[in-house]
Amino acid sequence: MPFDHHAAGTDHTGGHDLRHHGDAEATDGLVDFAVNVIGDGPPPWLRDRLVATLDGLGRYPRADHDARARATVAARHGRDADEVLVLAGSAEGFALLPTLRPRLAAVVHPGFTEPEAALRGGGVDVVRVLTDAATGHALDPAAVPEEADLVVVGNPTNPTGVLHPAAALRALARPGRTLLVDEAFADAVPGEPETLAGDAGVPGLLVFRSLTKTWALAGLRAGYALGAPDLLARLAASRPLWPVSTPALEAVIACCEPDAVSAADRKARELAAHRVSMAAALSGLDGVGVSAGPAPYLLLHLPDGTGETVRRLLREAGIAVRRGDTFPGLGPDHLRVAVRPPETARRLVESLDAALRRLAVSA
Repeated sequence: MPFDHHAAGTDHTGGHDLRHHGDAEATDGLVDFAVNVIGDGPPPWLRDRLVATLDGLGRYPRADHDARARATVAARHGRDADEVLVLAGSAEGFALLPTLRPRLAAVVHPGFTEPEAALRGGGVDVVRVLTDAATGHALDPAAVPEEADLVVVGNPTNPTGVLHPAAALRALARPGRTLLVDEAFADAVPGEPETLAGDAGVPGLLVFRSLTKTWALAGLRAGYALGAPDLLARLAASRPLWPVSTPALEAVIACCEPDAVSAADRKARELAAHRVSMAAALSGLDGVGVSAGPAPYLLLHLPDGTGETVRRLLREAGIAVRRGDTFPGLGPDHLRVAVRPPETARRLVESLDAALRRLAVSA
């Protein structure tokens, strides 16, 4: 598992646009396989909870509302309320990372690029730890530099879909080191195996959770951090007043109540069945490699040199997919596609097959 060191203040993106995300590709009128949000919007019961907050928008977000959100999250994960920080989405948490003043941050790639972008923007030195496709992008804790005092890793990892064993993640913890595990998609995996959300005893552990994906709340920005109270206080030191809106606080409460947690698990199991059938169909296409972990998305490897043209042909066919070459460790022939129900997935499979056949004829 190699790594590359990049000093702050230098151009060390390696040609990767770290601020490119799937929403830039999912423009109106296209069938969206580029964004990993499940569904077009929140279910009716959650919508009703959010609408009920609108009459209170004339008041600032209330401290007791935040306290109730923290208590609900704490109960959901078996933590204390002072071990919860409600966030305006995980992206806010990443933006706060430079506040921790790490000397050297190690970011595991291929992975979500926003943490590295935020750290670089805050003047933090970053080392990239690259997993290897030959080993299924497995995490090797020994590959992380010992001197790194902040380590960032996704679980499951976006876009590879790999679910790292909890033991391998715990092995990254050290006294004097912050270990951030991004669990944005953990609730989309049945049973949430390998989660560290309840591990209050791991030194320096931060866990970020998002409610965006399972509950289709990307436009609301709602999530939370779990960690020791002193670590959360350091993370939050530079936040403005009232950083989380009243509807977002209510969303956190609603989505972390027991009935919602059970509903999320049922949804995750349905999604897992869709993933199996979608992966099988895509694997049947000539020259297409499919990495199918337990996450709600698949990483595709297309025949060499076809990626850019295939993306263009798919757009012409009305389909948006997520380009892979903005993720360190991947290239232009990688695509990430969100898992969708069989009737929607069929359109992707047929259009991708047509695009590859068209390229084969013209070769």
